[in-house]
Amino acid sequence: MAGVLDSVNQRTQLVGQNRLELLLFKLQGQQRFGINVFKVREVLQCPKLTSLPKRNKYIRGVAHIRGQTISVIDLGMATGGRAIQNTEDCFIVIAEYNRSVQGFLVSSVERIININWESIMPPPKGAGRYSYLTAVTEVDKELVEILDVEKILHEIMPIDAEVSKEVLESNPVTKDYTNKVLFIADDSSVARNQVKRALEGLGIDMQLAINGKDALIKLTELAQETGDVTDKVALLISDIEMPEMDGYTLTAEIKNNPKLKNLHVILHTSLSGVFNHAMVDKVGADDFIAKFNPDELAGAVQKWLNV
Repeated sequence: MAGVLDSVNQRTQLVGQNRLELLLFKLQGQQRFGINVFKVREVLQCPKLTSLPKRNKYIRGVAHIRGQTISVIDLGMATGGRAIQNTEDCFIVIAEYNRSVQGFLVSSVERIININWESIMPPPKGAGRYSYLTAVTEVDKELVEILDVEKILHEIMPIDAEVSKEVLESNPVTKDYTNKVLFIADDSSVARNQVKRALEGLGIDMQLAINGKDALIKLTELAQETGDVTDKVALLISDIEMPEMDGYTLTAEIKNNPKLKNLHVILHTSLSGVFNHAMVDKVGADDFIAKFNPDELAGAVQKWLNV
């Protein structure tokens, strides 16, 4: 596995083309899972883990890697399955989500695949392990399950979505948005609810979409009534990674549609790196906020609502 991600930094040209690359891995059994390569810093053989007192039951310990202490989460346990055995024979996927670095313990790592977001579908509705999925796809005629890592992390290390009083009072919304909504597009139910809670203090109604395609359909329907979606929608806050249509493609579609182009778009994502800022300009997004800081998000929303 040494070098499987050596060219990650060269893969950024895929962003904005409604494509992604998935790192495939297994937990227990033959089921394949996937994680976006852009979230991954490194894959390595599991080193010796140091146990911590009173740790969360899903955290197997901490690893000291390249001068950094990283919590290692057992993805098998965290998704409702059995603990992964024989850690010395397993791998750690080092990934960055929501401004923090975690290690995910997996049984084996397979390969990287290149796939179109249109081939990534919402997960089947139901209970059990499907509640930890954000999407599914098919590879080699087998189902690949893409985990809702934000939900897993939220259950282990909950994020406070409360916006500070200082931010709410520093730049209050002065325009009347009584008959408009804030539109939120995100495939993670946890992320949607975090954004919703963070923005409730603004006193504006919100409408939710489960991915870029869903958002584009709903926005287009709203625009039919008056010919300009901004008569109904105050602002769009969109994730980037979403099944069927990613946030970059959604933004480009909005900016190229005469009935939608006046809508301000904030891209709100756990992806990191300078390529995001370049893509913000390329597709015409108005702002980019890294997940998840409620004060930064609310401040950006206030700014654009007062424009």
